[in-house]
Amino acid sequence: MTPRGLLLGNDLHGSGLLRTTHTQRDPARIVNAALRAVTIIITVCGMRVQHLPHTLALATAAVLVLSAAACSNASAPTTSSPNGDRDGAGAQASASEKPVEVSDVDPRAAIAYEGGIQIVDTSDGTVVADIKKEGFLRLNPAGDGRHVLVSSSEGFEVLDLGMIVKPHGDHNHYYTTTPGLTGSVIAAQTPGHVVTHAGKTAVFDDGTGTVTMFDTKALEDGQLSPDELTSFQTNDPHHGVAVPLVSGSVLVTEGTEDERHTVHERKADGSIGAESTDCPGVHGEATAQGEDVASFGCTNGSVVFRDGQFHKVPVPEAYQRSGNQFGSPESPYVLTDYKTVEPVDGAAPEHPTKVGIIDTTDATTTTVELGSAYWFRSFGRGAAGEGVVLTYDGRLNLIDPASAAVTKQVDVVTPWTENENWQEPGPNVKTAGDFAYITDPTAKKLHLVQISTGKLLSSLDLSVVPNEMAVIDAELKQ
Repeated sequence: MTPRGLLLGNDLHGSGLLRTTHTQRDPARIVNAALRAVTIIITVCGMRVQHLPHTLALATAAVLVLSAAACSNASAPTTSSPNGDRDGAGAQASASEKPVEVSDVDPRAAIAYEGGIQIVDTSDGTVVADIKKEGFLRLNPAGDGRHVLVSSSEGFEVLDLGMIVKPHGDHNHYYTTTPGLTGSVIAAQTPGHVVTHAGKTAVFDDGTGTVTMFDTKALEDGQLSPDELTSFQTNDPHHGVAVPLVSGSVLVTEGTEDERHTVHERKADGSIGAESTDCPGVHGEATAQGEDVASFGCTNGSVVFRDGQFHKVPVPEAYQRSGNQFGSPESPYVLTDYKTVEPVDGAAPEHPTKVGIIDTTDATTTTVELGSAYWFRSFGRGAAGEGVVLTYDGRLNLIDPASAAVTKQVDVVTPWTENENWQEPGPNVKTAGDFAYITDPTAKKLHLVQISTGKLLSSLDLSVVPNEMAVIDAELKQ
């Protein structure tokens, strides 16, 4: 899918932005609607209803609407935690809301700011929902083309962006619904990495070392029941990551809060298969083209899992950290940051200007000099596997990984430098298909660049200072 409204000269009808809903005032429809309302209210209160005479429907509905408050405090179905945030406009997606069919759905951006999350239509900047929520919020695509997992003090909260695509033969049907937190939460003491691969989503709780997984399609109703979740414990709490594989195994890190150097294959029966203990400071992962191909960052060169084994990536430096890695199912290459200065207490942090490109087919790496620094939120991958990196000079660098060369540079944001505190707002890059979405906190803008052409397509005004961001294209399942 493409942002059609932009590519067709802001043809609002073509992008599905102008929608007309016709309500037919048929008495039979009114009665049926009343019956549905009665059924919903009674069900919420924990009672059962088999049949209700049509002649009583309207009167009963009126009485039950007035008395619904009496059961409003009844416990709602939850996953592992019932503490979904329900404050703010559009903060709670209604399970009973009927989706509205539209001609198309454009990608939507979930943008965290101080005090909440805005859901923005990327075709014109319309704020579809503004969800009030305190705390530093991290946003992770859930992998199903509709939901985002919000890392908060509650754990991993499910956020519905309100876009639905239903395949129907040789075409799709499109629907929208009110975005909001669904109330479903995967409890976590310290929510960390979220990884989607092989039709599964895995989340890691750094505070307990627990890995929790679910079939990504289980999120279709916005809820995750306990029987849809599977979990296992690593040996100790640590800042870790887990990658589900097609084989049914899981690649998972092991370590402690102070030290970690191991990543291994945990098979479906809990036994350990392949293992690498030569990955000090293991952090960051990416999957690449091919079945069950993944790369992990270390401080002495990365390790690649391929053909059921781990392969060490040799590097010329004694210290070489690539803790932020970005893969593509269309490319055997993994794009990484590339640090070569070992941190020392009290010293200024390193701001590298080179990025790394790992060839997972032979476990080798090359570097690309960009001439300007970047940070961990600067990266993305294009539809054809292109590398995307935003640098301090405000340019978006488009890279051909096969030749390790910058092919295009696009002036996008105000020149910037990385904040000392990584949680403070800074430019953020996310990609979906052939498009890169870039925030500019200084100018309160959201920019859209077409990766294949290197063209800046639009710059949208934001009403908040953007921090974390996730962009979801409903037609691109991960």
